[in-house]
Amino acid sequence: MWSGRLSARQALGRDWEQAALAYLKRQKLKPVDTNFRCKGGEIDLIMQDRDTLVFVEVRQRADTEHGDAAASITPAKVRRLVRAAQVYLLRFPVTPPCRFDVVAIDGERIEWLRNAIEV
Repeated sequence: MWSGRLSARQALGRDWEQAALAYLKRQKLKPVDTNFRCKGGEIDLIMQDRDTLVFVEVRQRADTEHGDAAASITPAKVRRLVRAAQVYLLRFPVTPPCRFDVVAIDGERIEWLRNAIEV
């Protein structure tokens, strides 16, 4: 049975997602949803950028010894993101313009990659 407690890794991930959310809000994006989960996928953040719905993947690496945070997005991860976005979009009678962004956090540096994942 789930206790409701986060593991240390989950708590750290939540903290990085909150940092990404704060960063995007400073860039004038509006939060719509967080941690959207469905069978087959998850979206960390869903934001509104004017008329565009933005699906955001947050990636973090403490150092770049094994590559930077953005490079850690695998083709399998892209498929899961796209699947989750497709499920999320079912709630709209007309599909809004949308894009996939990445917020890459390497150490203390935050980089916002707009339209980072093309589908």
